[in-house]
Amino acid sequence: EMSFMCGLEGSRPERAEAVQELVMSVLQDVAENGVPLERLQAVLHQLELGQREVSGDGYPYGLHLILEGLSAATHHGDPVALMNIDPVLETLRKNIEDPDYIKRLVTERLLSNQHRIRLTLVPDTGLAERRDQAEAMRLSTIKSTLSDAQQQAVIKLAADLEARQQQDDDPEILPKVSLDDVPAEMHIAQGATTDSDKLKISVYDQGTNGLVYEQIVIELPQLEDDLLEVLPYYTRCLPQLGSGGRDYLQTQALQSSVTGGLSLSSSIRSRMDDVQSLSGHLVFSSKALVRNYQAMSNLLRETLEQPRFDELERIRELIAQQRARSEQSVTGNGHGLAMTAASSGLSAGAALQHRLGGLAGIKYLKSLDDELAQTSAIEKLAEKFQRIHKQVLSAPRQFLLVGEEEYRQNHLNELVSLWKDVTQPGKVSAFSVEPVQKTVKQCWITNTQVNFCARAYPTVPVEHPDAAVLSVLAGFMRNGFLHRVIREQGGAYGGGASHDADNAAFRFYSYRDPRLSETLDDFDKSVQWLLESKHEHRQVEEAILGVVGAIDKPGSPAGEAKDAFYSDLYGRTPEKRRQFRQRVLAVTMDDLKRVGETYLQSENASTAVVTNGAKQEICEQLGLEICQL
Repeated sequence: EMSFMCGLEGSRPERAEAVQELVMSVLQDVAENGVPLERLQAVLHQLELGQREVSGDGYPYGLHLILEGLSAATHHGDPVALMNIDPVLETLRKNIEDPDYIKRLVTERLLSNQHRIRLTLVPDTGLAERRDQAEAMRLSTIKSTLSDAQQQAVIKLAADLEARQQQDDDPEILPKVSLDDVPAEMHIAQGATTDSDKLKISVYDQGTNGLVYEQIVIELPQLEDDLLEVLPYYTRCLPQLGSGGRDYLQTQALQSSVTGGLSLSSSIRSRMDDVQSLSGHLVFSSKALVRNYQAMSNLLRETLEQPRFDELERIRELIAQQRARSEQSVTGNGHGLAMTAASSGLSAGAALQHRLGGLAGIKYLKSLDDELAQTSAIEKLAEKFQRIHKQVLSAPRQFLLVGEEEYRQNHLNELVSLWKDVTQPGKVSAFSVEPVQKTVKQCWITNTQVNFCARAYPTVPVEHPDAAVLSVLAGFMRNGFLHRVIREQGGAYGGGASHDADNAAFRFYSYRDPRLSETLDDFDKSVQWLLESKHEHRQVEEAILGVVGAIDKPGSPAGEAKDAFYSDLYGRTPEKRRQFRQRVLAVTMDDLKRVGETYLQSENASTAVVTNGAKQEICEQLGLEICQL
């Protein structure tokens, strides 16, 4: 069943009536005055672009299509017709030529429709505690009514459950994939590079279904410390400000009419043989239908060269939005933030990640947002953005183009023509940060009813032969020990291990965990289990297949090209990637025990926990520094 929904997040409950009046007034305005034709055309453009794009980087594209068609199939509809929206778009393009078309829809389907509800959700910070207390009282009441025989039965049932959890099932009853099934070669997208005095362009021919992707890849210059700390907010704000003399609303309308959106991000990685040495780039990205390539490319250049840093209220609004998203991310990605914090003392890259995008970054963002209540603070931030931008414009740049082969030459000609009057910037001071090597023991206090625990150990960079073994070890320990004790027995939503070769860190984690110190103990016990228990080769093979499966996982056509380009940009050449894959395939049980004994030593462990104020005393007893988020 289809519904039309409007909502507002972060408002106060007492403003619910005002929110409803706002929504209804906008609908009334549309019913009376309609929507400009060019805005409707931009919406249809976005629908067409979304329908054409072949995704698959985070989720298999085939499965995505099946799930898209499932609702139609469930209600005896035609799932193929649901996916093929071209005829519908053509009909809509004709319909919107009628100025009264949208007016009628809004009047008949929304304003005259009395089947509507206003729903207000208010967070209850004491709900989990009351639930726990109610559950404890319920269990206490039940226990008081049990006879001795019934109590013994419960004890036996708990023992039987533990025995069942410890029992090894027979894996041979299931079909399996073995190492013999692994393809000999890994697929890596192939591209070509043109390098002239003015432009360096890397081109990848991929089956993009009528889309073209363009990126301007700019060397990240050395930034002063006060500029580095606001770099994430510069990259967030720039594409969402006005450009070329337009305000941000006009620019956003133009973006939606000719592109699938503009984004700016930073990409910072370590050297393959030294995690303390970093290099970085700013990546300015967009995508468009082939017919709009020239307009997209023009807009990219214009946004880069003529941004509106004078839109102070817009900057203030964007920072507030980013703060809200960051605060909400803590409970959804608490394990990732805890791992970043635990790793922050092990390498320059991990420290920077924690500072700019981790818990320390969120804490800074909250203080920055509070400061921006003063106009002078917004002006100061905008001035920092301008200082960063001046250095960015002076830095060397190159271009990445991903599209279909038949359009390649036209795209190249248009790109070269657009930038022919621009002199390639000269060299700038290479980006770097101070090396970091220290033990971290932190407890981050925030508004959460569950815990997120992490522990990290210093290891080796990706080029070292042991990096492949450590990647397999993470899956081996997760499958064989951590999942069982942390999730099945400990009650956490999830738990495991990973090896971050870019930052040379082996990391344990738990997700939405009711326990804290017990989970940290389980991290230690997993190392003991690795070194002292007898293991089957089957378990090693399963862990190897997990790593190889992640390496070989297909992505979208554009995603595979970008992966190949950036891997090569940071020295991860196809030869070195294939070498790492071969090392993974060659891992043995002896290798796993050797690296476990070498790197997972308790005296080298760093720990980080995300929890609530009620657990502060426990954290202090564990010797953790208390950090208020």
